[in-house]
Amino acid sequence: MDRLEAMALFVAAVDRGSLAAAAKRYGRSPASVTRAVALLERDAGETLLLRSTRKLSLTASGEHHVTVWRDVLEKLEHLAPIGAGAPVQGNIVLTAPELFGRVAVLPLLESFLDDHPLVSARVLLMNRLVNLIGEGVDLAVRLAPLGDSSLRAIRIGAVRTLLCASPEYLDKAAPLTTPADLEHHACIGLDVAAEGERWTFASPTTPARKRRSVRVQPRLSISNAAAAIDAALRGHGLIQARSYQIVDAIADGRLIRLLPEWEEPPVPVHLVFPAGRASHGSVRALIDHLGPALRRNLADVEASMRVVPTIS
Repeated sequence: MDRLEAMALFVAAVDRGSLAAAAKRYGRSPASVTRAVALLERDAGETLLLRSTRKLSLTASGEHHVTVWRDVLEKLEHLAPIGAGAPVQGNIVLTAPELFGRVAVLPLLESFLDDHPLVSARVLLMNRLVNLIGEGVDLAVRLAPLGDSSLRAIRIGAVRTLLCASPEYLDKAAPLTTPADLEHHACIGLDVAAEGERWTFASPTTPARKRRSVRVQPRLSISNAAAAIDAALRGHGLIQARSYQIVDAIADGRLIRLLPEWEEPPVPVHLVFPAGRASHGSVRALIDHLGPALRRNLADVEASMRVVPTIS
């Protein structure tokens, strides 16, 4: 076992909370992780990791060494993965928002698995912020501004939040010239809370396009975005949805984009992963597969938004 491999196993054990979890992550035996820890402690000349039946904890020296090793592994992210030349293999845990994951990520992941038969994947499609390290996730697709974090991120594009409705609904509806007119319209909500929900806009008439929040009381609330969009397509009211969710329906005229001048700035989309994780061959390969493809697809959606019919 070389020292770089030992470092990766040690960091994985710390991140995942156990030697067994680190072994599973790399397809190794728990004994090999124990040997990695012993090798690094022998090199350091002191104890780095305290082990009990319930948890792992770092000594002060261990904290220092892990920080250094993370930096080393991070610097390898843009180089050939450890074990370059060997087949890409291993298990990857990936998370993405539910609908974006289904329509944009899963088809690309499936093609990646076709190309790499020794890789397996576990996919978590959920509309919540997943703790990547705490939940053992290798890679996340996130549609939101990034906060301060030790996580690494690659921006791959952006998505817009659009207000739209079907032509059939608009033919019989009251005029809509500003967000204040929403009170005169049937709205389809994605938040099933009884007190209603807030839709946000960016005022075109104030400095720096001040954010404006409008409370709506939906006539119909559905907890699933795809089902809510289907209701809008059937003419049941206005909906706010992300551009990637409705680009085809807008392009072919089944939905009409409304109040484009009131839209908020696009929300960034990132691939996010723990520091050092991209040095793992399978994760690096997946990043290299997903990143360019998602970047192209999101750019195509954005280009479509510049040519579709709108009502201001």
